[in-house]
Amino acid sequence: MDYAKVASDVITAVGKDNLVAGAHCATRLRLVLKDDNKVDQAALDNHPDVKGTFKMDGQYQVIIGAGDVNHVYAELIKQTGLKEVSTEDVKKIAAQGHKQNPIMAFIKILSEIFVPIIPALVAGGLLMAVNNIFKSEGLFGSQSLIAQYPQISGISDMLTVLADAPFIYMPVLLGISTAKRFGGNQYLGAALGLMMSSQELQEAVAKAAKFSLDWNFFGWHLHAAQYTSQVIPAIIAVWVMCHIEKWFHKHLHSAVDFTFTPLLTMIISGFLTFALIGPVFGQVSDWVANGLVWLYDTLGFLGMGIFGAFYTPIVVTGLHQSFPAFETILLNSYKAGHGSGDFIFVVASMANMAQAAAAFAIFFLTKNSKTKGLSSSAGISALLGITEPAVFGVNLKYRFPFFCALVGSAIAAAIAGLLKVIAVSLGSAGVLGLISINPKSIPFYLICEVISFAIAFAITYYYGKTKEAKVFEAEAAVAAAEAEVEEHGSAKEEASAAKTEVSEETIYSPVDGQIVELEKVNDPVFSSGAMGKGIAVKPSGNTVVSPVDGLVQIAFETGHAYGLKSKDGVEVLIHIGIDTVSLDGKGFKQKVAANQEVKKGDVLGTFDSAVIKDAGLDDTIMVIVTNTADYAEVSPVASGAVKAGDNLIDVK
Repeated sequence: MDYAKVASDVITAVGKDNLVAGAHCATRLRLVLKDDNKVDQAALDNHPDVKGTFKMDGQYQVIIGAGDVNHVYAELIKQTGLKEVSTEDVKKIAAQGHKQNPIMAFIKILSEIFVPIIPALVAGGLLMAVNNIFKSEGLFGSQSLIAQYPQISGISDMLTVLADAPFIYMPVLLGISTAKRFGGNQYLGAALGLMMSSQELQEAVAKAAKFSLDWNFFGWHLHAAQYTSQVIPAIIAVWVMCHIEKWFHKHLHSAVDFTFTPLLTMIISGFLTFALIGPVFGQVSDWVANGLVWLYDTLGFLGMGIFGAFYTPIVVTGLHQSFPAFETILLNSYKAGHGSGDFIFVVASMANMAQAAAAFAIFFLTKNSKTKGLSSSAGISALLGITEPAVFGVNLKYRFPFFCALVGSAIAAAIAGLLKVIAVSLGSAGVLGLISINPKSIPFYLICEVISFAIAFAITYYYGKTKEAKVFEAEAAVAAAEAEVEEHGSAKEEASAAKTEVSEETIYSPVDGQIVELEKVNDPVFSSGAMGKGIAVKPSGNTVVSPVDGLVQIAFETGHAYGLKSKDGVEVLIHIGIDTVSLDGKGFKQKVAANQEVKKGDVLGTFDSAVIKDAGLDDTIMVIVTNTADYAEVSPVASGAVKAGDNLIDVK
């Protein structure tokens, strides 16, 4: 890579006079610009050494890659005369011109609370959807399956218990996640959630045949309700609890803090929950549910169509992570007989199908083998409900597929609204989503998905063949030239190729923890596959070891990332946490240096997850094969819990 030229090209594209400040992390340039609209986006999208771009929190980020970004940054500073600053400085500078309004800040908080518990909600939702198959009448005859075959009723009974658990004890899940988000004790948060969904309270309320119980406090009567499945009251109650707990930690002496802080925190929080927070925010929750139902009933298919057009742009911002909060409210309202069901899920499914179709259209349009591979795998991923690889890796790269897909999504969502297609449980918003749909609407759901796919594919392919034909003709010419070189290359080129030949190898886990699919990582640079294929680990330990025998190529001073090259040629990036470069080394200890040889299992460094979480950051560790293009196959082979040294990725 010609670092000076890449830096010059980036400067030209963003505008030298448009640059305010710049820093870099392990993989990307982080730039603050006066006006993002002045960027020559096409120039960066088509640049061979730029792996992607995106905007976040007032920063314009240009993905270069580990090992190269620091050199490009040095050239950028040299050519522009800007002062070198840290990523934390850049964040502060960006924040000065990027004030987040209270509504957006609230949605971001909801997202951060709900993302960790989504797996439990999806599992419960899918189990509920499977159980619908057993219970629904008219799906396999006039009677339900369990009515026709009583001998299988036990399966349905078991599924009911399994499916209902995450929703009945929603306050417990929210208690843990909310306490973590606001820096409180997660077990106290869980305990408060258990109080709100107490089985004893449920039974007492049911026995009294009332919505609440009368608790006598020295002549003052407190009407205590139970808050099973509630979302908003649980979040607010635990938020208050966290502030109470922190106050006592600050004001009580350490000798009594351990005993009396939990006691006083739970007494005060519990009383406030049942006396004030629950009644007030329970009503707010009802208003939200009624408002969403009113919007759906009032705007109907037109509202669904508009939502369908804007759903994927919302995904790009990451704000869609807050939707499960509202979907849960809709589903609870549906179960109580006050709502129609979850229309957000239906819109999401239509949008995902459209983005998948656009990616598949690019597969047939492009002659670039790398893009073909990415578009096909990204399209399949989108069909299953994970759209980030398709959106960030393919559709936004060419731009027009992204917008063509919005047309298909809008039309299909509007038709789904017209046909009253509604989900009755959470699930995977894609082809597998049919089991989450009201059984009577499943045929209509499938028809709408086909419509979304067909329209998005047809428009994308037609536009690519006509308006954007030159782009793909140029790719075809490049592909032909590369084939010519490959077939008739000189002896020098063949020797060079032999030097860079790579072998099959296994990459091992660098840390103890729980496997996370790369597509689910909350950072588009990694989840889109822009840096290469790989996998992520939610760590349970604090020591990072070498996953290969080889050489440390990069050891960042901040200790948050390492780049290694194995003896057999695999280039591996280990990135500890998301946006942890902003900690400027706090919580990290580096044990190796660049150009140091290491063996599998040698300690690279340590990190403190508590420091990362206290800063409001994610400690998930990404393990990426940055030279993925050199291999025919890069396949994650681990799932569930792993230990450092376990098989993680196979490369062939």
